[in-house]
Amino acid sequence: MGSKSPEIASEQTFFDAAARHRARRRDGLAEVTAAAAHPGAAVHLKRYAGKAAEALGDNDEAVAFGRIDDESDDVLYIGRHVVLDERSEVLIANWQAPAAAPYFEASHVDRRGLVRKRSYQCDGNTIQDFTDVLFAQLAAAIDGPDQRLLDELARARTGEMRDIVATIQAAQFELIRAPMEQVLVIEGGPGTGKTAVALHRVSWLLFNNPDLVPEDVLVVGPNPTFMRYIGRVLPDLGDAEVLMRDVARLAPGVRRGRTEPAEVSRLKGEARLAGLLSRALRNRVGVPEPAERLLLGGRFVTVPGTELAEAMAVASAAELPYSQQRRLFWDRVNHLVSQRAGVDAAGAPAVTNLVDRLWPQQSAAAFLRDLFGSRARLSAAAGTEFTAEEVRQLHRQGADRLSEEVWSAADLPLLDELERLIDGPGRQYAHVVIDEAQDLSPMQLRAIGRRCAGGSLTLVGDLAQSTGSWARDDWAEVTDHLPAVHPVVIAPLRYGYRVPAQAYRLAARLLPVAAAGVTPPEVVRTGPAEPGIHRVSLTERAGRVVALAAAHAEKGAFVGIVCPARCRREVEAALADNGVGWSSAQRGELGGSVNLVSPQEAKGLEFDAVVVVEPEQIVAEDDRGHRLLYVALTRTTAYLDIVCVADPLPLTVPPQRRPPAANEGAALFTDRAVRRLADHLAGQLSGAAPRASWGAVLDEVRRVLDATD
Repeated sequence: MGSKSPEIASEQTFFDAAARHRARRRDGLAEVTAAAAHPGAAVHLKRYAGKAAEALGDNDEAVAFGRIDDESDDVLYIGRHVVLDERSEVLIANWQAPAAAPYFEASHVDRRGLVRKRSYQCDGNTIQDFTDVLFAQLAAAIDGPDQRLLDELARARTGEMRDIVATIQAAQFELIRAPMEQVLVIEGGPGTGKTAVALHRVSWLLFNNPDLVPEDVLVVGPNPTFMRYIGRVLPDLGDAEVLMRDVARLAPGVRRGRTEPAEVSRLKGEARLAGLLSRALRNRVGVPEPAERLLLGGRFVTVPGTELAEAMAVASAAELPYSQQRRLFWDRVNHLVSQRAGVDAAGAPAVTNLVDRLWPQQSAAAFLRDLFGSRARLSAAAGTEFTAEEVRQLHRQGADRLSEEVWSAADLPLLDELERLIDGPGRQYAHVVIDEAQDLSPMQLRAIGRRCAGGSLTLVGDLAQSTGSWARDDWAEVTDHLPAVHPVVIAPLRYGYRVPAQAYRLAARLLPVAAAGVTPPEVVRTGPAEPGIHRVSLTERAGRVVALAAAHAEKGAFVGIVCPARCRREVEAALADNGVGWSSAQRGELGGSVNLVSPQEAKGLEFDAVVVVEPEQIVAEDDRGHRLLYVALTRTTAYLDIVCVADPLPLTVPPQRRPPAANEGAALFTDRAVRRLADHLAGQLSGAAPRASWGAVLDEVRRVLDATD
């Protein structure tokens, strides 16, 4: 670096000057509140000052990450936040500004008028080194990631996703600045940066659309752990007030945790549930008597049922939610009764009772509890769209008190649908981002879509990682349930930057089975080691998992243990027995050095080192289990270990999901098949019961099998 020292010193002088201007601006903002004429103004000024300070970045943050020199010898420094001098001249351009675009776009094919692109490596605001790309020397080069990106990817992971603004590649930048008026599907394999691109797209849209404010943007993800993981990206880019929610938190606040069969959850996720709920709500509007007699002011007033029915028809025809239609009906009833009574009937108990009987007030939770609790109401609303068996699956006994009702994950979108039907659409957003969109049910997608005011959406996902009840093979199966205001544009990301080539080569062997039509990304970096395959006995398995994780953690690595449900108890016990501290994604945690995650929870996360437990069990957990295993094997940025009793890379459909033909039985049970089945059953037993009970369970299994002969 010696030859660079004079240049670094010169650049550092500029960085120091820019940092002083940034600090001066920050100090000025701290004094803004004192200038307020009254307390109300002080509140507004304080809010303004806070937002402006966020837009400056932290004092210990480098003022710039790059610089471009064009053919006219003009120099532009580029950072995460704009920095101005005392004359309001730009010292550091914001990365979202149009003038900064060539930094991300220029290549040897199209230099965008640049002579040089410089990238800085800093410790705080102190320059440690820089890398220059001199475009005149790149005529014989090929497209691909620059050295700054590879250096960044080599850094250790943490419990939070970092912004990628300093290392955005040209193809990513093209998607970041894509027009807002579309449904943009950012599709990419593991490590292509699709989530980071979507979040940077939000920041770019906010900067370049003056009418769009952070409160107008909603980002939806699959679970709380994932949302915590990506939670710092937008605040670090100066957009802290964007609303970020996991999909379950869109629903009303109710008591959660109900378990139910998979087929019931799947049924509740179908789009036709929206029609059932709408019909059931309409069915709650009653039919008036031929003549309704009301006691008003000590005498009876009679209102013909035909007039009430007409008032109900008028209210029902209005394109309004249930509660507002009810308000129209109430107003009409007041008018009809007042005419006959000769006095104002508004607020009269008799009128209130009549309206409550004919058009009862509803809340989403009370209505759904009562609907599920009544087979008759379910059957009436089901019509011809549901079978008797499906009605039976939906029927359940509700809690006596609404506050004691426990709701399943599949109930939450139904409650949200009912809130819309009863009270209207609620808060809407100008742009909505949906991460891991490929796994959401139609009812979940409806819940998100109704929050999108103009149909501008960014979807993020990978069909090869689509699992669960709603695993998809085509993006149309997702977008068909979202607003159809703008065209759908599917934009694949070609390069995989995060996953090492050695790990990805292993994982990619699953694709012909897991997702035959998916084109794998081109992986651009090599990791430090080949994947480790550790074949062990059942009794050794958990101990080996913990030993590998602890060894990585001792070297400062951020470690993920991707563990199927059937092996979780034994791994937790081994972690405790060995005194290894760990965080659980099941509890919404992600941090420290060792993290225990399920394959489902691992989606979108990344670790320096990953230990995958028993691949055959992972495959057995899901109808698209090979996709779950593909997810598990592609969470690493450096090291991958597989610990297994059975096959480390099962490429066939498990026996329990492919019943043998009648003539296959004898051939299946070779000695090897017997050992594999024994290992499988032992894994289930060890994960489901304490060691002290294993003998009793095996005795009972033998008794049950003997009884079935």
